[in-house]
Amino acid sequence: MPIGAALTWDDDHCEVTVIARGEGTYLVARIRGGSRKRQQPRVGAPDRALTPNAGLAAVSELCGRLGVVGAIDAAAGPIKQRDRGLGAGELLTGIAAAQLAGEDFLVGLDRQCADAAGQQIAPVPGLSSTTAAGLARRISPAQWQAVESGVAAVTRKMMDKLPPERAAALAEGPVTIDLDTTDVEVYGSKKRGVAYNHQGQRAGRPHVASWAETEIVLAADLGSGTDDPRASAPALLRRALACLPAAARAGGRVALRADAGYFAGALARAAHDERTGFAIGAKRIAPLWRLLAGVAEDDWHEAIGMDGAQVAVADYRPANTRLLIRRVRLDPSQVSADPRSRRRRTLHPDQRALPFPELARAGAIYATRSS
Repeated sequence: MPIGAALTWDDDHCEVTVIARGEGTYLVARIRGGSRKRQQPRVGAPDRALTPNAGLAAVSELCGRLGVVGAIDAAAGPIKQRDRGLGAGELLTGIAAAQLAGEDFLVGLDRQCADAAGQQIAPVPGLSSTTAAGLARRISPAQWQAVESGVAAVTRKMMDKLPPERAAALAEGPVTIDLDTTDVEVYGSKKRGVAYNHQGQRAGRPHVASWAETEIVLAADLGSGTDDPRASAPALLRRALACLPAAARAGGRVALRADAGYFAGALARAAHDERTGFAIGAKRIAPLWRLLAGVAEDDWHEAIGMDGAQVAVADYRPANTRLLIRRVRLDPSQVSADPRSRRRRTLHPDQRALPFPELARAGAIYATRSS
C-alpha cells in the first residue's frame, strides 16, 4: 500500500510520484501541460546603442587617472604646427586601445570608429586609419624615442598609486629586464623600413626591452627583417635602465635576461658596466660542445622546479662570469625526425647526425642549453 505521494508542477508538465512501503520511489504518471510558445530569435539591424567593447570604459578610466596622453605629449612635443586635432599621445593611446579591442591593422581603427556606442567610452574617439597614418609620418625618430620618457612618467605615476606593499615588492626586486625580438610579416611592396628575412618573408623586426615582472615596455626599436638585434642591444639596455622607476633601480637587484640571439660580448660588457646582473643564452657553437664533453656526471645537479632537468657550471668563466649548462633527458619519441625541428637542434651534434632509427638506440638523449 502506498504511504505517500508527491506532486511536482511547472509550466510544461506535472509529475505524480508515489512512495511505497519498504520499497523505492516510482514515477506513476506524467501529465503533459499545454504547449508553451517558445520565443524565437529575431534577426535584424544591430542595435547601435550596444558595443562589443564595453571593457574600453576601464581602459579610458585608467588612461585618465595615469595621464597617459598628457605624459606622451609632454615628452614627444608637438607634431603639427597648428594646435588642433590629435597629437602623439592621442595617436599612440588610440592605436593601443584598438589593439586591446582585438584589432591588428590600421583598418581596424575604422571598424572602431563605426562602433557608435564604443566611441562614447573609447579613450581617443574619432581616430581613423588615414588620420593615424598621416600623424605617424609627422613623428620624427627623436620623438619616437622620446615617447619612452613619456611611458616612464606613466610608470612612475602607476607606482605611486599602487598600495605601499605592492609598490615595495616591485621596487625591492628582483627587477628583470627582458630583451626580445620577433619578426612581423607585412604585405605590400610599398612598406617602408622592412626587408626579406631568412624565411623569405617581408618583415619588420620589433626589438623590445620590457620590465618582466610588470610586462611594461621600457624601450623599443623597430628594425627590418635583416637587422641584427645585437648591434643595438647595448644602447637599448641603457635606455631601458634609464626608464626604470628610481625606486626599482635603487634596490640594486636589476638583472638582464636575453636569449641566444643576443650572444655577444658587447651586451655583456654593457650590463657589467651598468652593474646589472645578466643571463644571456649561449649559441651552440663547437667550443661549447667541446666544453660540455669535459663536464663529469657527478657535476650535474637536479634543477629546481624543472622536471627532468639538470644543471652544471662549466669551467669557462670569462670576465668573472659563469657558464651555466642545462640539459633535459628526452625519450626518442619526443624528438622529431625533421632536421628543422627546434628540439632536434638542441641535441649533441654526434646524435643530431644519426638517422632517426639509430638515434633511438643511441642511449641517453639530452637537449642542452647554455647561458
